[in-house]
Amino acid sequence: MTNRDSRLSLSADLDPLGPLRDPQDPGCDVFLTGTVFLDIIFTGLDSAPVRGTESWARGMGSSPGGVANMATALARLGLRTSLAAAFGDDHYGEYCWDALEQGEGIDLSMSRTIPGWHSPVTVSMAYEGERTMVSHGHEAPPPAGSGPFPQCPPRTRAAVASLAPGRVDGWIGEAARRGARIFADVGWDETGRWDLGALADLEHCDAFLPNAGEAMRYTRTECPRAAARALAERVPVAVVTLGPEGSYAVDSGTGETAEVPGIAVDALDPTGAGDVYVAGFVTGTLAGWPLADRLAFAGLTAALSVQEFGGSLSAPGWPEVAHWWQTAPDGLRDRYGFLDDLIPRDASRGPRRRAVPTIGFRYSV
Repeated sequence: MTNRDSRLSLSADLDPLGPLRDPQDPGCDVFLTGTVFLDIIFTGLDSAPVRGTESWARGMGSSPGGVANMATALARLGLRTSLAAAFGDDHYGEYCWDALEQGEGIDLSMSRTIPGWHSPVTVSMAYEGERTMVSHGHEAPPPAGSGPFPQCPPRTRAAVASLAPGRVDGWIGEAARRGARIFADVGWDETGRWDLGALADLEHCDAFLPNAGEAMRYTRTECPRAAARALAERVPVAVVTLGPEGSYAVDSGTGETAEVPGIAVDALDPTGAGDVYVAGFVTGTLAGWPLADRLAFAGLTAALSVQEFGGSLSAPGWPEVAHWWQTAPDGLRDRYGFLDDLIPRDASRGPRRRAVPTIGFRYSV
């Protein structure tokens, strides 16, 4: 669990959209919806668990997961984030709600607590640079009324969506019609068809951010860069992530292309890195940064996240970005020079976020 007061004052003080804010702007920067899991993460395993034996982990943590990974990543970068999700009325649900609302400052006014519904749970075991996950949960019962939210959706600068073949989410089109910029990723197509036309809500998107494997399958291309160019015929901005190699993007409106290499790090756990990347790109886009700077910042935040365990636990905020920038290798100083205009020169790293190995202590620790 995180404690909002213990996170760096820099997180509260640094608003990447500060120079652009106007009293007439929406109170919400980014809206998203999805399923929140309680994540329990075991670390420090020497090897994979062996059938018929007991394995002891040297470390353990708990945090909200699922869509909470993205919501947390956005909030820690200073965006006013609104999440619509179902929460169980068990202790797990209470813990996740408190961690997100009180710990991260995420607006949950559009979320709901469901009596008698238990929270989905994922147990993640990290070892040998890999992870194994076991999950359990049931679909939340639908709410009363005609829509999934009290308002459908709130007035917002942007929204983040996850597209799926053959599925239409009415709130995405409505958000776009009300002026929100839609950023979307996509998961693995279990049908194996990889039909771009089946992603009906793609027409509402300002930016589409698949990984290289997904992009090439959807576009029937052999190269991630060719895939990005093909996707740019369907969306204003196409970003293809290349894992440790970085990312490539095409802006169809301006004809601009950009490619930024990844930052070499010792990766411990990739959980949530894709969510963090999207959050970084959304931040830079809403702040009006050049395309290459957006790719660089998104890649940096993802690189910082994979050096820690867990999903939302590992999402970096401005304190971690500031610390990295103060010690960045000389070879990266030019590429990330735009951070000088964002991070106060006297910024210092505050207390490091840490996992709490229980669902919540009775008293503050």
